[in-house]
Amino acid sequence: MGLKKHIPNTITSMNALAGTIGVVFALQGHPEYAFLCMLAASVFDFCDGLAARLLGAYSPMGKELDSLADMVSFGVLPSVMLIGTMQIKGVDSWTEVIPVFLAVMSALRLAKFNVDERQSTDFIGVATPTAAMICGSLCYFSLHNPALDALVGTPWFLPAVAVVLGLLLVSEIPMFGMKVAKGHKLLDAKRIVFLCAIAAAIACTLAFRLNWSLAVLVVFVFYILENLLLSVFPSRS
Repeated sequence: MGLKKHIPNTITSMNALAGTIGVVFALQGHPEYAFLCMLAASVFDFCDGLAARLLGAYSPMGKELDSLADMVSFGVLPSVMLIGTMQIKGVDSWTEVIPVFLAVMSALRLAKFNVDERQSTDFIGVATPTAAMICGSLCYFSLHNPALDALVGTPWFLPAVAVVLGLLLVSEIPMFGMKVAKGHKLLDAKRIVFLCAIAAAIACTLAFRLNWSLAVLVVFVFYILENLLLSVFPSRS
């Protein structure tokens, strides 16, 4: 296979690099740059799997490396961003340590994913990139909208976000993925609804000239809410 087999792992390593740089930015009090690094990491996270499929370059090492990179970019990074945002907002409370809970639950989630054969196309529990994107976009948006300080600047709000998302990571709630198993429709009702939500979020953000991070936040929150509703009222189709 030669050099080709190393391409997916190289892309995965770029995921880890972006996440690590993001942690540095977050520690330096720049969550806005940290979120951009998280976005870059998510692109690499998508591309490494795509490259592995196209090149037929799957490997046990690649699977483990992917989880380690995701732990940095979508476990440690969002936790540090939440803590950093609380400090920027002037929160002086012991609750600053609570977002670390999200990193711990992310580790459990990633370990569970690696051994759970049920999660080939869909997920059981919220995926780590989803939880990370909610945290990252919330931190980014709050920096550009001081009106949120009354909520984000409290000692309990961001810690509560971390706890709720952490519990959802290790939950048994079924979550649809955008991969489609062979023999299934490319787009079914739930995915069409989700794609419409993405379009609506982007359109509203542009129309009302809101910060673009709000669209990211709304899309991923909607994704979780849609799946929660589907778990309560499952489709009969």
